[in-house]
Parts: sequence; structure tokens; C-alpha cells
Amino acid sequence: MTQLPGLLDTEAIRKDFPILDRVLHDGKKLVYLDNAATSQTPRQVLDVLAEYYEQHNANVHRGVHVLAEEATELYEGARDKVAAFINAPSRNEVIFTKNASESLNLVANMLGWADEPYRVDADTEIVITEMEHHSNIVPWQLLSQRTGAKLKWFGLTDDGRLDLSHIDEIITPKTKIVSFVLVSNIMGTVNPVEAIVRRAQEVGALVLIDASQAAPHMALDVQALQADFVAFTGHKMCGPTGIGVLWGRQELLEDLPPFLGGGEMIETVSMNSSTYAPAPHKFEAGTPPIAQAVGLGAAVDYLTSIGMDRIAAHEHAITEYAIQRLQQVPDLRIIGPATAEDRGAAISFTLGDIHPHDVGQVLDEQGIAVRVGHHCARPVCLRYGIPATTRASFYLYSTPAEVDALVDGLEHVRNFFG
Repeated sequence: MTQLPGLLDTEAIRKDFPILDRVLHDGKKLVYLDNAATSQTPRQVLDVLAEYYEQHNANVHRGVHVLAEEATELYEGARDKVAAFINAPSRNEVIFTKNASESLNLVANMLGWADEPYRVDADTEIVITEMEHHSNIVPWQLLSQRTGAKLKWFGLTDDGRLDLSHIDEIITPKTKIVSFVLVSNIMGTVNPVEAIVRRAQEVGALVLIDASQAAPHMALDVQALQADFVAFTGHKMCGPTGIGVLWGRQELLEDLPPFLGGGEMIETVSMNSSTYAPAPHKFEAGTPPIAQAVGLGAAVDYLTSIGMDRIAAHEHAITEYAIQRLQQVPDLRIIGPATAEDRGAAISFTLGDIHPHDVGQVLDEQGIAVRVGHHCARPVCLRYGIPATTRASFYLYSTPAEVDALVDGLEHVRNFFG
């Protein structure tokens, strides 16, 4: 068995994830390498979800009976856990959404409806990057179309990093918002937050960071990032689906208008007008994802018990080993950074002229789960002149043996297609 420095005790950790014991086609054991899409869920989270539904299920905040009070305590307790996990100055800066996409859309819509100095209109600019997930492209395209604002973006270098050579020309005094991904979901690139934030602050622009591929894998400190908003999702970090987070600076959340209207986000309602509750409830209209938030709180407990620095070190070792092994595969081309430095645990590649969909199907027959396609980042594929990629992505339970299985599986792919 391959031994690497910095690895977690994966034998013990994998016992927490029952799905990893699944046996698939022809007795082949599951090799799960699709963690950038969705991570697996440990027993510790599954048990909390089951207990919530079995013992505490009720709507939150307004009920005076025991179950409602228990559900409210669990739901708001999850907010406290998330706030501590990301080092938020205040729990009231943590807004629960249904996913990161909703968090990003929430900000885009707030800015479209805001008063000065935050309002996006025809005299302003929006800045994104060419490596964004579609969830951080389409909302800004919609806002641009609706308001007349100019949409601009940073391009990519040949090695999969942001081209910041013209940063002063892209982020200008007309820029209202700069929205970019912390870690690329397709290439694993870790972006230079400090340089982008510094330029945005020079011109008075707001900064939104998509941390969907960062929060599960490294310590996330929103104060150190110095952004105005940070978005991420629960299902990529050992939590359930249907729960996302938007963190925003308190003063901004107080000044900006709500995105959705309904119950709980109001103070008073008459037939003529309404007043809104303070943040975070101002942005959580209707019945929130209660059980999902409780599950996310349990996932935060689980990750914290292991240690985010230890998880990051484990993934760095696995990614470094994976890059070394994949570079030995004939005709394989890694799309993005070809070293483990300043990159996350997702590796996208092409294999000669074999279509990635065919690669993924043959790997699946070997019990190996990878992602194929453009990974909701089609502009990246267009930039590098490829129709799609195969993506292998790792997490705290990934092992060197699974990397070896992937490489063996790719050899089988090559043999299958001659």
C-alpha cells in the first residue's frame, strides 16, 4: 500500500461513510471520485437528520409548543456553528439558502434593486472571470441584461490561472461588484484573492467570493478574505442537499433590499406596505430548510472534529500523488495547473481523442465514479479548445489506492478504445 506524508487515518474515517462500502458492477467496490459535485455523508450527519425528523420536526420561530422551540433551537444553533466555522464576526451575517446558486442570485438581485451607492445600472460594470461555474456567470448576465450594466471578465492563462496582467483596466472606478470563485470546480485552481480584493477596494467595488469548492477542503476565514459576501453549499462538505450559505457584512445586509418576500422576513404587513425583519431573517422568506440546516451544523461538527488544516494536508498529498500518476498515462492532458501547489483537489483531463463521456462510462464499469462534461464551466472548455473533460475529485476519505484504481481504469479505457 502506498504511504504518503500528511494522510489522515482513512481506514477509520471511511467507516463513517456507509456508501463507500457499496459493491457495484460484477462485484467491483465503489471508488468515489466525484466529490467536487457532491461529497458523501457520514453516519454522524445521517443520525442527526434521523433524530431531527423522529424527535423534533416542527416549523421554527413562531411556535410556542415544545417541538417548535426545539426545532428553532436546532436551526439557530446550526447558524451559530456555521458562523464559528467561517469566523464570521456575527451570527446575524449568516443567511441560509437552498444552495450556493441561490446565494449568488440573492446578491445579484439585491444589487439590481438597491439604492445608491450599491445599485447596479447602465453606468456601472460587473466583473467576473472566465473560470466561473455557470452559477456565477448567468446571474450576472441576467443582471447586465436587466440593468444595462457592462459585464467584464478576467481571462485565463495557458496553465489554468487567472490573467491579472490588466487588472486595473478590468476593475475600474465604474465597477460595482467583482464576483469570482476561490477554487475552480473544473481545474482546481486556487485564485489570488488578496490581489483582486485589494484592487476592488481601491475603486470602491464590492467583492463576492464563491467558496463552494473551498469551504469543504480548507479553513475558511471570511474576515481574512476581506470580501463583502461569501457563498458556499452544504452538500459538498458532508452535509445534506438543499442547504447553502451566504455570508455578508452586517452593514451591507442592513442596507440592501430583500430578494424574496413572504413569511418570517417581515416585521409588519399592511395592505399598503411592509417593513422587514433584521438580517438574517430579512433574507429567509417562508419556511426555511430546517432539517438541512441542522444537518449542515452536524457536518460542520464532523469536519471540525477532524480539523480543516489536516483535511487540507491530506488532500494536498492525494492530489500531488494523483498528478504524478496521471502524468504517467500516455496521451493524458491535465487541464489547469499541473502541480499540486496553489490548487485544490479536483483534476480535469482529456485522454487522447477519446471523448470524456466514453472515458467516464468505461470507468463506471470498473466501479470508478468520476464526472464528465463541461462541469458547468463551459467557457473553460471553449478557452482550451476541448469539448469536455473527465474530472476526478478527492476528499478526506480518498486514498492512494483509489488513485491507483483510477490510473488502472484509464489503462483499461485506452486498451478498450485501441
